[in-house]
Amino acid sequence: MTSREILSWLLEGDISIRYQTYRDLLDIDKANSRKRIEREGWALKFLSFRRPNGYWGQSFYQPKWTSAHYTLLDLKNLNISPANKAIRETLNLILETEKGPDGGIYPIGASRRSDICVNGMFLNYGCYFKVSEEKIKSLVDLLLDEKMRDGGFNCQSNNKGAVHSSLHTTISVLEGILEYERNGYTYRLKELKYAAGTSHEFILVHRLFRSDKTGEIINPGFLKFHYPYRWHYDILRAMDYFRFAGVKYDSRMDNAIEIILEQRTQEGQWRLATKYAGKTHFEMEQPGEPSRWNTLRALRILRHYKIDR
Repeated sequence: MTSREILSWLLEGDISIRYQTYRDLLDIDKANSRKRIEREGWALKFLSFRRPNGYWGQSFYQPKWTSAHYTLLDLKNLNISPANKAIRETLNLILETEKGPDGGIYPIGASRRSDICVNGMFLNYGCYFKVSEEKIKSLVDLLLDEKMRDGGFNCQSNNKGAVHSSLHTTISVLEGILEYERNGYTYRLKELKYAAGTSHEFILVHRLFRSDKTGEIINPGFLKFHYPYRWHYDILRAMDYFRFAGVKYDSRMDNAIEIILEQRTQEGQWRLATKYAGKTHFEMEQPGEPSRWNTLRALRILRHYKIDR
């Protein structure tokens, strides 16, 4: 397929894919398209599963992929309007009922400690939907308290005594910090930006997927492109974050870019990896098939970093 044919194929997809294709690949502002996201397609379908008690699924985090937590993350990534009333109501409900003694969301276990990865993701969609800054100050405090010496974050740092950062947790916290800054929040912002800088370096020291000690691939899953990616890290997610955050190209990204290019099909598309196990509301795309989500994300990374291959 030619570049024009690929763009046409993307524009035949869900309204959210169309909106982001216009915005990220064609530099066209389609404000009217964005208004339609909550009224049709995938976003409307996600909204339809909201229960009368304000949650999706059984609760904030159960079952995993149909819970309020992951549904809100899906809706944020669809670029639904931040002013959606139902979503705002659910977020306020969560902030009022799901906080633990450490100030974070979703305290777990007998210790009632909050998961760092979950709180990074909550900061991500919570700031996108413009929750009250006052209500998330304790989340910011928790995240900064759990920043690790090697520059990143680990969801086990306050639970099982982890001593090395996790790429999974670090990318989730980074996405949260980015939305926090982009949406005008200011509480401890300087410290969060510093933490983002050290987390960038943590990812880059690992060349996005390799051991900094042996050079071996840390996890083969980092080279498989899922969507939705849930809490999982992969190099496509990392590079899309770097693009969105405006991080300058670094030669330590070279290996990741080569792998992204290698996974492009002869038709110029990227396929969807096997989905993560667990109940879902519905499948936006089918594993093994050409994926508009992955193709859109890959193309906007290549475009942003001016990689013409």
